[in-house]
Amino acid sequence: MERRFAGIDIGSRTIELVVVDGKGRVVKSLKADTGFDPMAEARRLMDGVGYDGIMATGYGRNLFEIAFEAPTVTEIKAHARGARAFFAQATSVLDIGGQDSKAIALFANGKVKKFEMNDRCAAGTGKFLEIMARTLGFDIEAFGDEALRAEKETAISSMCTVFAESEVTSLIAKGQDRREIALGVHASVMRRVAAMLQRAAPEGDVVFTGGVANNGCLRSLLAQKLGRKVRHSPQAQFAGALGAALIAMEGKGR
Repeated sequence: MERRFAGIDIGSRTIELVVVDGKGRVVKSLKADTGFDPMAEARRLMDGVGYDGIMATGYGRNLFEIAFEAPTVTEIKAHARGARAFFAQATSVLDIGGQDSKAIALFANGKVKKFEMNDRCAAGTGKFLEIMARTLGFDIEAFGDEALRAEKETAISSMCTVFAESEVTSLIAKGQDRREIALGVHASVMRRVAAMLQRAAPEGDVVFTGGVANNGCLRSLLAQKLGRKVRHSPQAQFAGALGAALIAMEGKGR
């Protein structure tokens, strides 16, 4: 039987598991909420999934390493590899996760050249967008679409989550249009991650990975600001897990 390799990405909000065959083709992909016990959720995802080796990434990878005695890889390397699996010529990668955001530049051979990471503030992360969506009364899945329907942007001056939430609440109380506020929220996130990209990965099309990549408003604003194509795969949320699986395969399966 052909060997199979798994990658698991343990994020702050969700856990993704991807299994590839010996040729790097995806044979299974699963997702679950991280919950209050991420190792229990990881075990549940892995139950009944056949593989010959597994590699972990994400913010919970060190816990996974201890619990399951498995090797790990950084999120930077995992998302870089996953992005190249989606778009073979990728040289610039943007990943916005629940707790951090990363801009990554790659050499032509796919190796990491340079990166910049925002992990000290919720601003510019999926968590920030989630809190703002809830404050405005939108489902997070529809947040980007609602923002795109705005006729104009209501600027948000604060990027601190606590102060921004208060600012948004105040704007709602003053009768400002929720969609226009939503567009302002997206624009504030866009400016932060665009600046990271310009410093760390200023050239080439941008491959957007992670769950936030499915936000059409953010992709559109980024493309306009950067003057570059912003590409994403429908499976963008699985980029980290896919990258980890491929790294496992390439290290042990060949």
